Order: sequence, then C-alpha cells, then structure tokens
Amino acid sequence: MKKILFIIGSLRKESFNKKLAEEVEQMLAGRATVEYLDYSDVPLMNQDIEFPAPEAVKRVREKVAEVDALWIFSPEYNYSYPGHLKNLIDWLSRPLVAGDRQTPLAINGKKVALSGAGGAAATAKCREKLTELLTLPFIKADVMTEPQTGIQLNMEAWTEGRMMLTEAQRENLRLQVDAFLEYIG
Repeated sequence: MKKILFIIGSLRKESFNKKLAEEVEQMLAGRATVEYLDYSDVPLMNQDIEFPAPEAVKRVREKVAEVDALWIFSPEYNYSYPGHLKNLIDWLSRPLVAGDRQTPLAINGKKVALSGAGGAAATAKCREKLTELLTLPFIKADVMTEPQTGIQLNMEAWTEGRMMLTEAQRENLRLQVDAFLEYIG
C-alpha cells in the first residue's frame, strides 16, 4: 500500500481542513496508509540556523522523504497560502548541505494532491499559488493539477464550528481520491 503524508495548512486544533483530511482518510481506508505531519515546532526559516538543520526540520524532511506522496489541505489566507505552510515548504526547498544544490531534496519529485476548505472562493487562489510554488524548478514537486477539491464552507462552519459537506462535495473528494491513487501508481 502507498504511504501518503497529510499536511494541514491550518495549525488550529479544530481546523476545517483537518476535518476535510479526516474525510479523505476514511475514503482511503484499506487503499493507502495515511500519516499526518506535525510541523508546529518548525522554526521560521533563518539562514543563521540552517546548518546543521534544527531537529524539527530534520524530522519533517525525513517524514516527507519516506512517503510515496503528499496531500496538502489548506485554507486560503488573503488569496494565498498560510505563512506557516510556506515556511515548511521553504525548509523543504533548502539544500541539506551548505552550497550543495545537486543532492535531491525530500520534496523533489514527490507526488502532491491539493484540497482546501474556506470561504466563497473555495481556496482556489491558495491551490493555484501552491501549485506555482511547488512546481518551481528547485522544488520540483509533481502536483496533480486536476482534479483538485475546493470546499466552500457552509454558514454553520463559521457560526457553529460545524463543517457539513454536501453529497456533491463528497463525490468530488471521492473522485480526487481515486485520481490521486492512480496518479501515484
């Protein structure tokens, strides 16, 4: 079975994107193994502490390297991705040894699916900008551009903290699950 690492773009304990990931995890049951990446302790990217890499950075690099694929579930912050998610990707894009741009990075060639739950735009700009970032020539992730799933949260999500998916939204997720499993082979 393929191993997929889920990365949640929100650090909030009751994150809607974590709930979305849990829906996908259920759909993947028996078809792939899933693990969630805890990157809450990764420090801000700072060249003064880059070499040797902080322990939290080493840990997330190892987690990314050992899986077959990544699935990022992210909200949209100001028509883009959250800063802490960008920080994680910045660390994953840095060389492992000072000045060495030849050794492949953990994220190079990694298959990636993108989904998100958010406001009226259903995280479209976030997913667009993440695709752009992850496919840069030095990051070289292999992003599945279609299908992606964007969920426009229902009013109860904002007022009561309850995310309720419609059957159409669940079907879109199922289609993305099937497509991603095929994509990662």
